[in-house]
Amino acid sequence: MLRAAYMAQEFLSTFSDQVEAVSLKPGTVSGVYRISVNDLIIFDRKENGGFIEIKELKQLIRDHIAPGMSLGHSDRRGGDGR
Repeated sequence: MLRAAYMAQEFLSTFSDQVEAVSLKPGTVSGVYRISVNDLIIFDRKENGGFIEIKELKQLIRDHIAPGMSLGHSDRRGGDGR
């Protein structure tokens, strides 16, 4: 639940002009973790085989709600900014 709350806060602050709300909904099955945009699942932990980094999730969300939006340092590849 802490991971979900952290990510929700990150999504709201990054996409404040594009997103009206983020909802957290407990699953009925343990281990379920999905991110949806307008009912379209863009990330599923089980299908992915685990969690991905927040910057990758932001990129997935951006690609669906604001494809031309720059994410600044989150768009850079690798840890050295390349």
